[in-house]
Amino acid sequence: MRRAGVWWLALCLLSGAVQASDKQAWTALREGRAVLLLRHATAPGTGDPANFQLNDCRTQRNLNQVGREQAQRWGQLLRSQWIEPRLLSSRWCRAQDTAREMGLGAVEALPALDSFFQTPNTAREQTAALIEQINAQPRGASLVLVSHQVNITALTGIYPASGEGLILALPLEAPAHVLARVQP
Repeated sequence: MRRAGVWWLALCLLSGAVQASDKQAWTALREGRAVLLLRHATAPGTGDPANFQLNDCRTQRNLNQVGREQAQRWGQLLRSQWIEPRLLSSRWCRAQDTAREMGLGAVEALPALDSFFQTPNTAREQTAALIEQINAQPRGASLVLVSHQVNITALTGIYPASGEGLILALPLEAPAHVLARVQP
């Protein structure tokens, strides 16, 4: 019985530490000392179809209803955290649509967030460009980035689920310092 009590106390303490850590991460994001990096919401499939064209969403994997709802929940969550971010996104339709579905304002394309799934030999160079461009942004404002699994994994070493977010400390570095993981 005593052992169960010790385990329960340890679990409660650990749970409190995780919650405190998450609260600090959200504060850092709100204050512009961190960024939120999201994998685009659910778009069934892997990679892009053979006829992929960047300027034609009909040739790409696109968000399904689950993905649209995930993105809308992100918008609700960010508003509940008093975060009014600047939104930067990959040029892929599924990433742009994720950012737009949040309902938080204009979405700016940032090619350094584009997927390099088809060109993995560009990963190191593109990740370095992303770090440089994000670190050059003015501090003090919230920033949300929408990208792809391969980009996020290259930067953090983490394989995120569709719609999952990572709050990353600024300045960005490789590997990025993850303050919190937020499930879709």
